Amino acid sequence: MDSNVLIAGFGGQGVLFIGQLLANACMNEGLNVTWSPAYGAEMRGGTVNCTVCMSDDEVACAFVAEPENVIALNAPSFEKFESRIKPGGMIVVNSSLVKTQPKRDDITYKFVPMTEIAHKNGHEKMANIVSLGAFIKVFPVVTKEGIIATMKKKLTGKKASMLDGNIQALEEGFESVN
Repeated sequence: MDSNVLIAGFGGQGVLFIGQLLANACMNEGLNVTWSPAYGAEMRGGTVNCTVCMSDDEVACAFVAEPENVIALNAPSFEKFESRIKPGGMIVVNSSLVKTQPKRDDITYKFVPMTEIAHKNGHEKMANIVSLGAFIKVFPVVTKEGIIATMKKKLTGKKASMLDGNIQALEEGFESVN
């Protein structure tokens, strides 16, 4: 196995957090991983993305010119990265915020109303976790249980109160796609 995913959105959407969750879950399940963040000077509201490279072998380089997979949490990210995906790749799109029609026929699109799903269940700020659930369902590089175990390690102390909502959001994202 040798693959990667670029996760992109606005600062404050939890892009880096789900990249870290995925990277840590991959490590816990025995994969070699790199996690590489990229963001502008501003935090909330600015653009942010990260790349997670996963492999059975050592990961030689964290830089990915053509990602195999993309999670686009907003319209600017969809517009920026759709054209860069490697032919045969996949993009998981937040259809609550992205209304643009697909432009390519050589990649797979998975449209998930991430923000609506999160809002409907009282977890407005967990659309990122919904996206992660959807991603691991269609690209099962790690198990859902592996992500949950990683959440339990990450969401401690003051953040422990967010654990149940995050698990529910992950489950909802997982169940939202075929």
